[in-house]
Amino acid sequence: MKLTLQIWRQNGPQDKGKIENYQVDATEEMSFLEMLDVLNQQLIEEKKDPVAFDHDCREGICGACSMVINGRPHGPQKATTTCQLHMRHFKDGDTIVIEPFRANAFPVVKDLVVDRSAFDRIIQSGGYISVNTGQAPDGNDIPIEKGISATAFDAAACIGCGACVAACPNASAMLFTSAKVSHLALLPQGAVEGERRAQSMVAQMDKEGFGFCSNTGACEIECPKEISISNIARLNRQYLKSSIASSEINE
Repeated sequence: MKLTLQIWRQNGPQDKGKIENYQVDATEEMSFLEMLDVLNQQLIEEKKDPVAFDHDCREGICGACSMVINGRPHGPQKATTTCQLHMRHFKDGDTIVIEPFRANAFPVVKDLVVDRSAFDRIIQSGGYISVNTGQAPDGNDIPIEKGISATAFDAAACIGCGACVAACPNASAMLFTSAKVSHLALLPQGAVEGERRAQSMVAQMDKEGFGFCSNTGACEIECPKEISISNIARLNRQYLKSSIASSEINE
């Protein structure tokens, strides 16, 4: 199939950037990233600068392959990362618009690559548990009800790709933050930092410049791991609970 690609090219965060058009031949069996590999090989042979895009595992696990395809984070296929999107979902002669994730907190590094280290700093602010060093405890020492462990596992499935931020009209990171808070808040192992986790992670999220959540639900729709917005409600409860506890201590 012959495709027209309209790709965002930008040399760095201070560069204005622009859309450039390319022609590429692809097959239905190719993944989206393999199609970009073909384009880059073509550009290299023409002594031109290849398109920079992020990738790592190419198995839908790491979330690095983040880009907006025809206006949708990760493309048109629901619950699918860009690396797992295949060209059979497009037609011969299609024009495909490819852009980086758009958010002030995700500055463009080059072309389709953005700096998502803001997510790392949110995790560092409270997305961890404290444990005593020494021999690992037995896995069954702390019994956890299956429904709770399943809900915690669903939240832990978040790969931190940033699609929720790119989909949100306010560039909010609430779905990501709530998933990271939820999977620890639901388990007894997360109780040690429970009083301050939501407070510190929300504070860091605001510091990074992410927008406010207005409950449009776009984040849940575009999330490749289908993280539920019910986690946002849980985060709000955790935040309110810790705020009350903090005010009582201060009094």
